[in-house]
Amino acid sequence: MTIRAFDLNIEEVLENWEVEHAVREIIANALDEQLLSATDEIQILKDARGDWHIRDYGRGLHIEHFTLNEDKEKLGSSLPIIGKFGVGLKDALATFYRRGIAVLIRSRHGTFRLREVSKHGFAQITTLHVEYDDIPQSIVGTEFVLRGVTDAQITKAKSLFMKFAAEETLETTPYGMILRRCPDTARVYILGVLASEEPNFLFSYNITNLTESMKKRLNRERLNVGRTTYTERVKAILKAATSQSVQDELVNQVTRRAYGDQRDEMSWIDVSQLALNLMHQKAKVAYVTEDEFQVRPDVVGQAKSDGLQVVVITEQQKAKVEAQATAGGPQLRTFDVYVREFSQSFQFKFVEIDELTREERAVFELSDPILRLVGLFPPRTPQVRVSETMRITATDTEGVWDTALRAIVVKRSCLSSVERYASTLLHEAAHATTGAPDVSRQFEGVLTQYLGVLAAKALAK
Repeated sequence: MTIRAFDLNIEEVLENWEVEHAVREIIANALDEQLLSATDEIQILKDARGDWHIRDYGRGLHIEHFTLNEDKEKLGSSLPIIGKFGVGLKDALATFYRRGIAVLIRSRHGTFRLREVSKHGFAQITTLHVEYDDIPQSIVGTEFVLRGVTDAQITKAKSLFMKFAAEETLETTPYGMILRRCPDTARVYILGVLASEEPNFLFSYNITNLTESMKKRLNRERLNVGRTTYTERVKAILKAATSQSVQDELVNQVTRRAYGDQRDEMSWIDVSQLALNLMHQKAKVAYVTEDEFQVRPDVVGQAKSDGLQVVVITEQQKAKVEAQATAGGPQLRTFDVYVREFSQSFQFKFVEIDELTREERAVFELSDPILRLVGLFPPRTPQVRVSETMRITATDTEGVWDTALRAIVVKRSCLSSVERYASTLLHEAAHATTGAPDVSRQFEGVLTQYLGVLAAKALAK
């Protein structure tokens, strides 16, 4: 039997690590070994004495594992391995010792304990060592026995792993997993270990494919990792999502802006653009900015009349979707696109005067007298034309002031009565004389003026 002391060469202990963080590292190493050796599930249990045991069924810990070094096997593995640099084990042992937790480690390679020993060649300096007894043990795998750890600390440590958190997976992508968020908060896991909690995220995530930038940023501390570390990977996960449930949640978020309770993922322009694209595919929608909504309520109202859901977006979002269309991507129905669609939806089949019936012609010949009632005399009188058809996408349009034709176009069916024809003609005459859209103050003012003039003339008679 040979008992030797192996210097851990720990110069500093992570002040913010509690016992549960040290337990986390032991569990992480056990889970890694389970994956690498394709062996049975690890065990975490409490014995009759109150000691906690963490055990894997792998190849067994040996003295070289206490060195600080890159693990070539873990670095080269395509499996979601948690620890790759040999740092976590040493930090865990130092934390246990500092917190008064007794540690016994057993594997087929021997037994390991912690104790303070004078540094070799420097008797006045005492450091933490692993006391290594190399007598082989009849045990499969590696077992950590922890005395002094409470049940609550074990529970906290296990809660830091997705494996023990009963998370519901919504979708798995090449970059990671989308999980249903907990009622109180969302969680971001990196390789199955909790990295951060996000109270206003739409989903929880488990990032399984790390970028080089992430690998550089993830150091000895795995908990409370800054959002900038994983933002790009979360974006990639969402952009790769194809499941109906995830896409429906993103589409629903588009409309939540109006209520002021959008989730934080929507603040990323790439994700909001994705959601806008998905909504465009799934619903009849028109996207307008705040300014367009306020300045052109007539167009907004017409879009709603056409059965479109009007959704207010930011100027930045509009610029993004327009750039997408310019680059050859999907073209969404923005305000400008809808105006163009509306204009193109008119298809006239003009009817000449001599093609009208005698009754229709009698009504049409009242055009000038009706316009004179509101003070419109030649040459201010707009041209009036009759068409069999108006909008090919709707049946409720009876007249329009067409700026390209410089003419009021009235649907032939309006000639069925003087009242119906006069109301359409005067409505479009107000557009022709003002150039103002429906609902605008200028347009409403002219219509009000027409009403006053007609009332006065009717009363005078």
